[in-house]
Amino acid sequence: MTLLYGAQTSRRRDAQRNRAAIIAAASEVLNGPEPVSLMPEVARRAGVGQATLYRHFPDRHALTVAVIGHYLQVLESAAAASVERPALFRQLLREVLHTLIKMRPLVLLAQRLDADARRRYIRRAIAALSPPLRSAQESGYVRHDLVPDDLILLFTMVRGAAEATGDVVSGLVAGDRSIDLVLDGVFL
Repeated sequence: MTLLYGAQTSRRRDAQRNRAAIIAAASEVLNGPEPVSLMPEVARRAGVGQATLYRHFPDRHALTVAVIGHYLQVLESAAAASVERPALFRQLLREVLHTLIKMRPLVLLAQRLDADARRRYIRRAIAALSPPLRSAQESGYVRHDLVPDDLILLFTMVRGAAEATGDVVSGLVAGDRSIDLVLDGVFL
């Protein structure tokens, strides 16, 4: 939304499409080894010029924030949908943990954000996961002594296992194995 003569106006449809394409392209680029030139690669994959990219996202930081926001919205929707289906919590948590490994370049960029921003993002993720966690506990799928803040510990453990290896492929293998071990410890 922009402000024009004191009234909010919505973005033009083409601007909305461009922004969505840029975020999708950035997600795709950040779904693998970090490229040398993130912004030009995102512009190329989004099918927009660099001027359009920089009009929406003036720097890597702004793009990182938008991509994290996108993933948090996806998580919030998926978590809300799984509250009434507690058996799905294991798959939801697996997806979240796997995304942390798969999106390592995004995680590394997020680690460069200021501490307050990182805390806000973590709190938002935990807030999204808390209702389906409680539902899964009440239905007997998850151990009862697990508290929402324990999820931060799970994220850290899985990320640590993936980062302890020397290359991306080994990191994915170690990460996947650690996810299996962590989930077996959480679920009954």
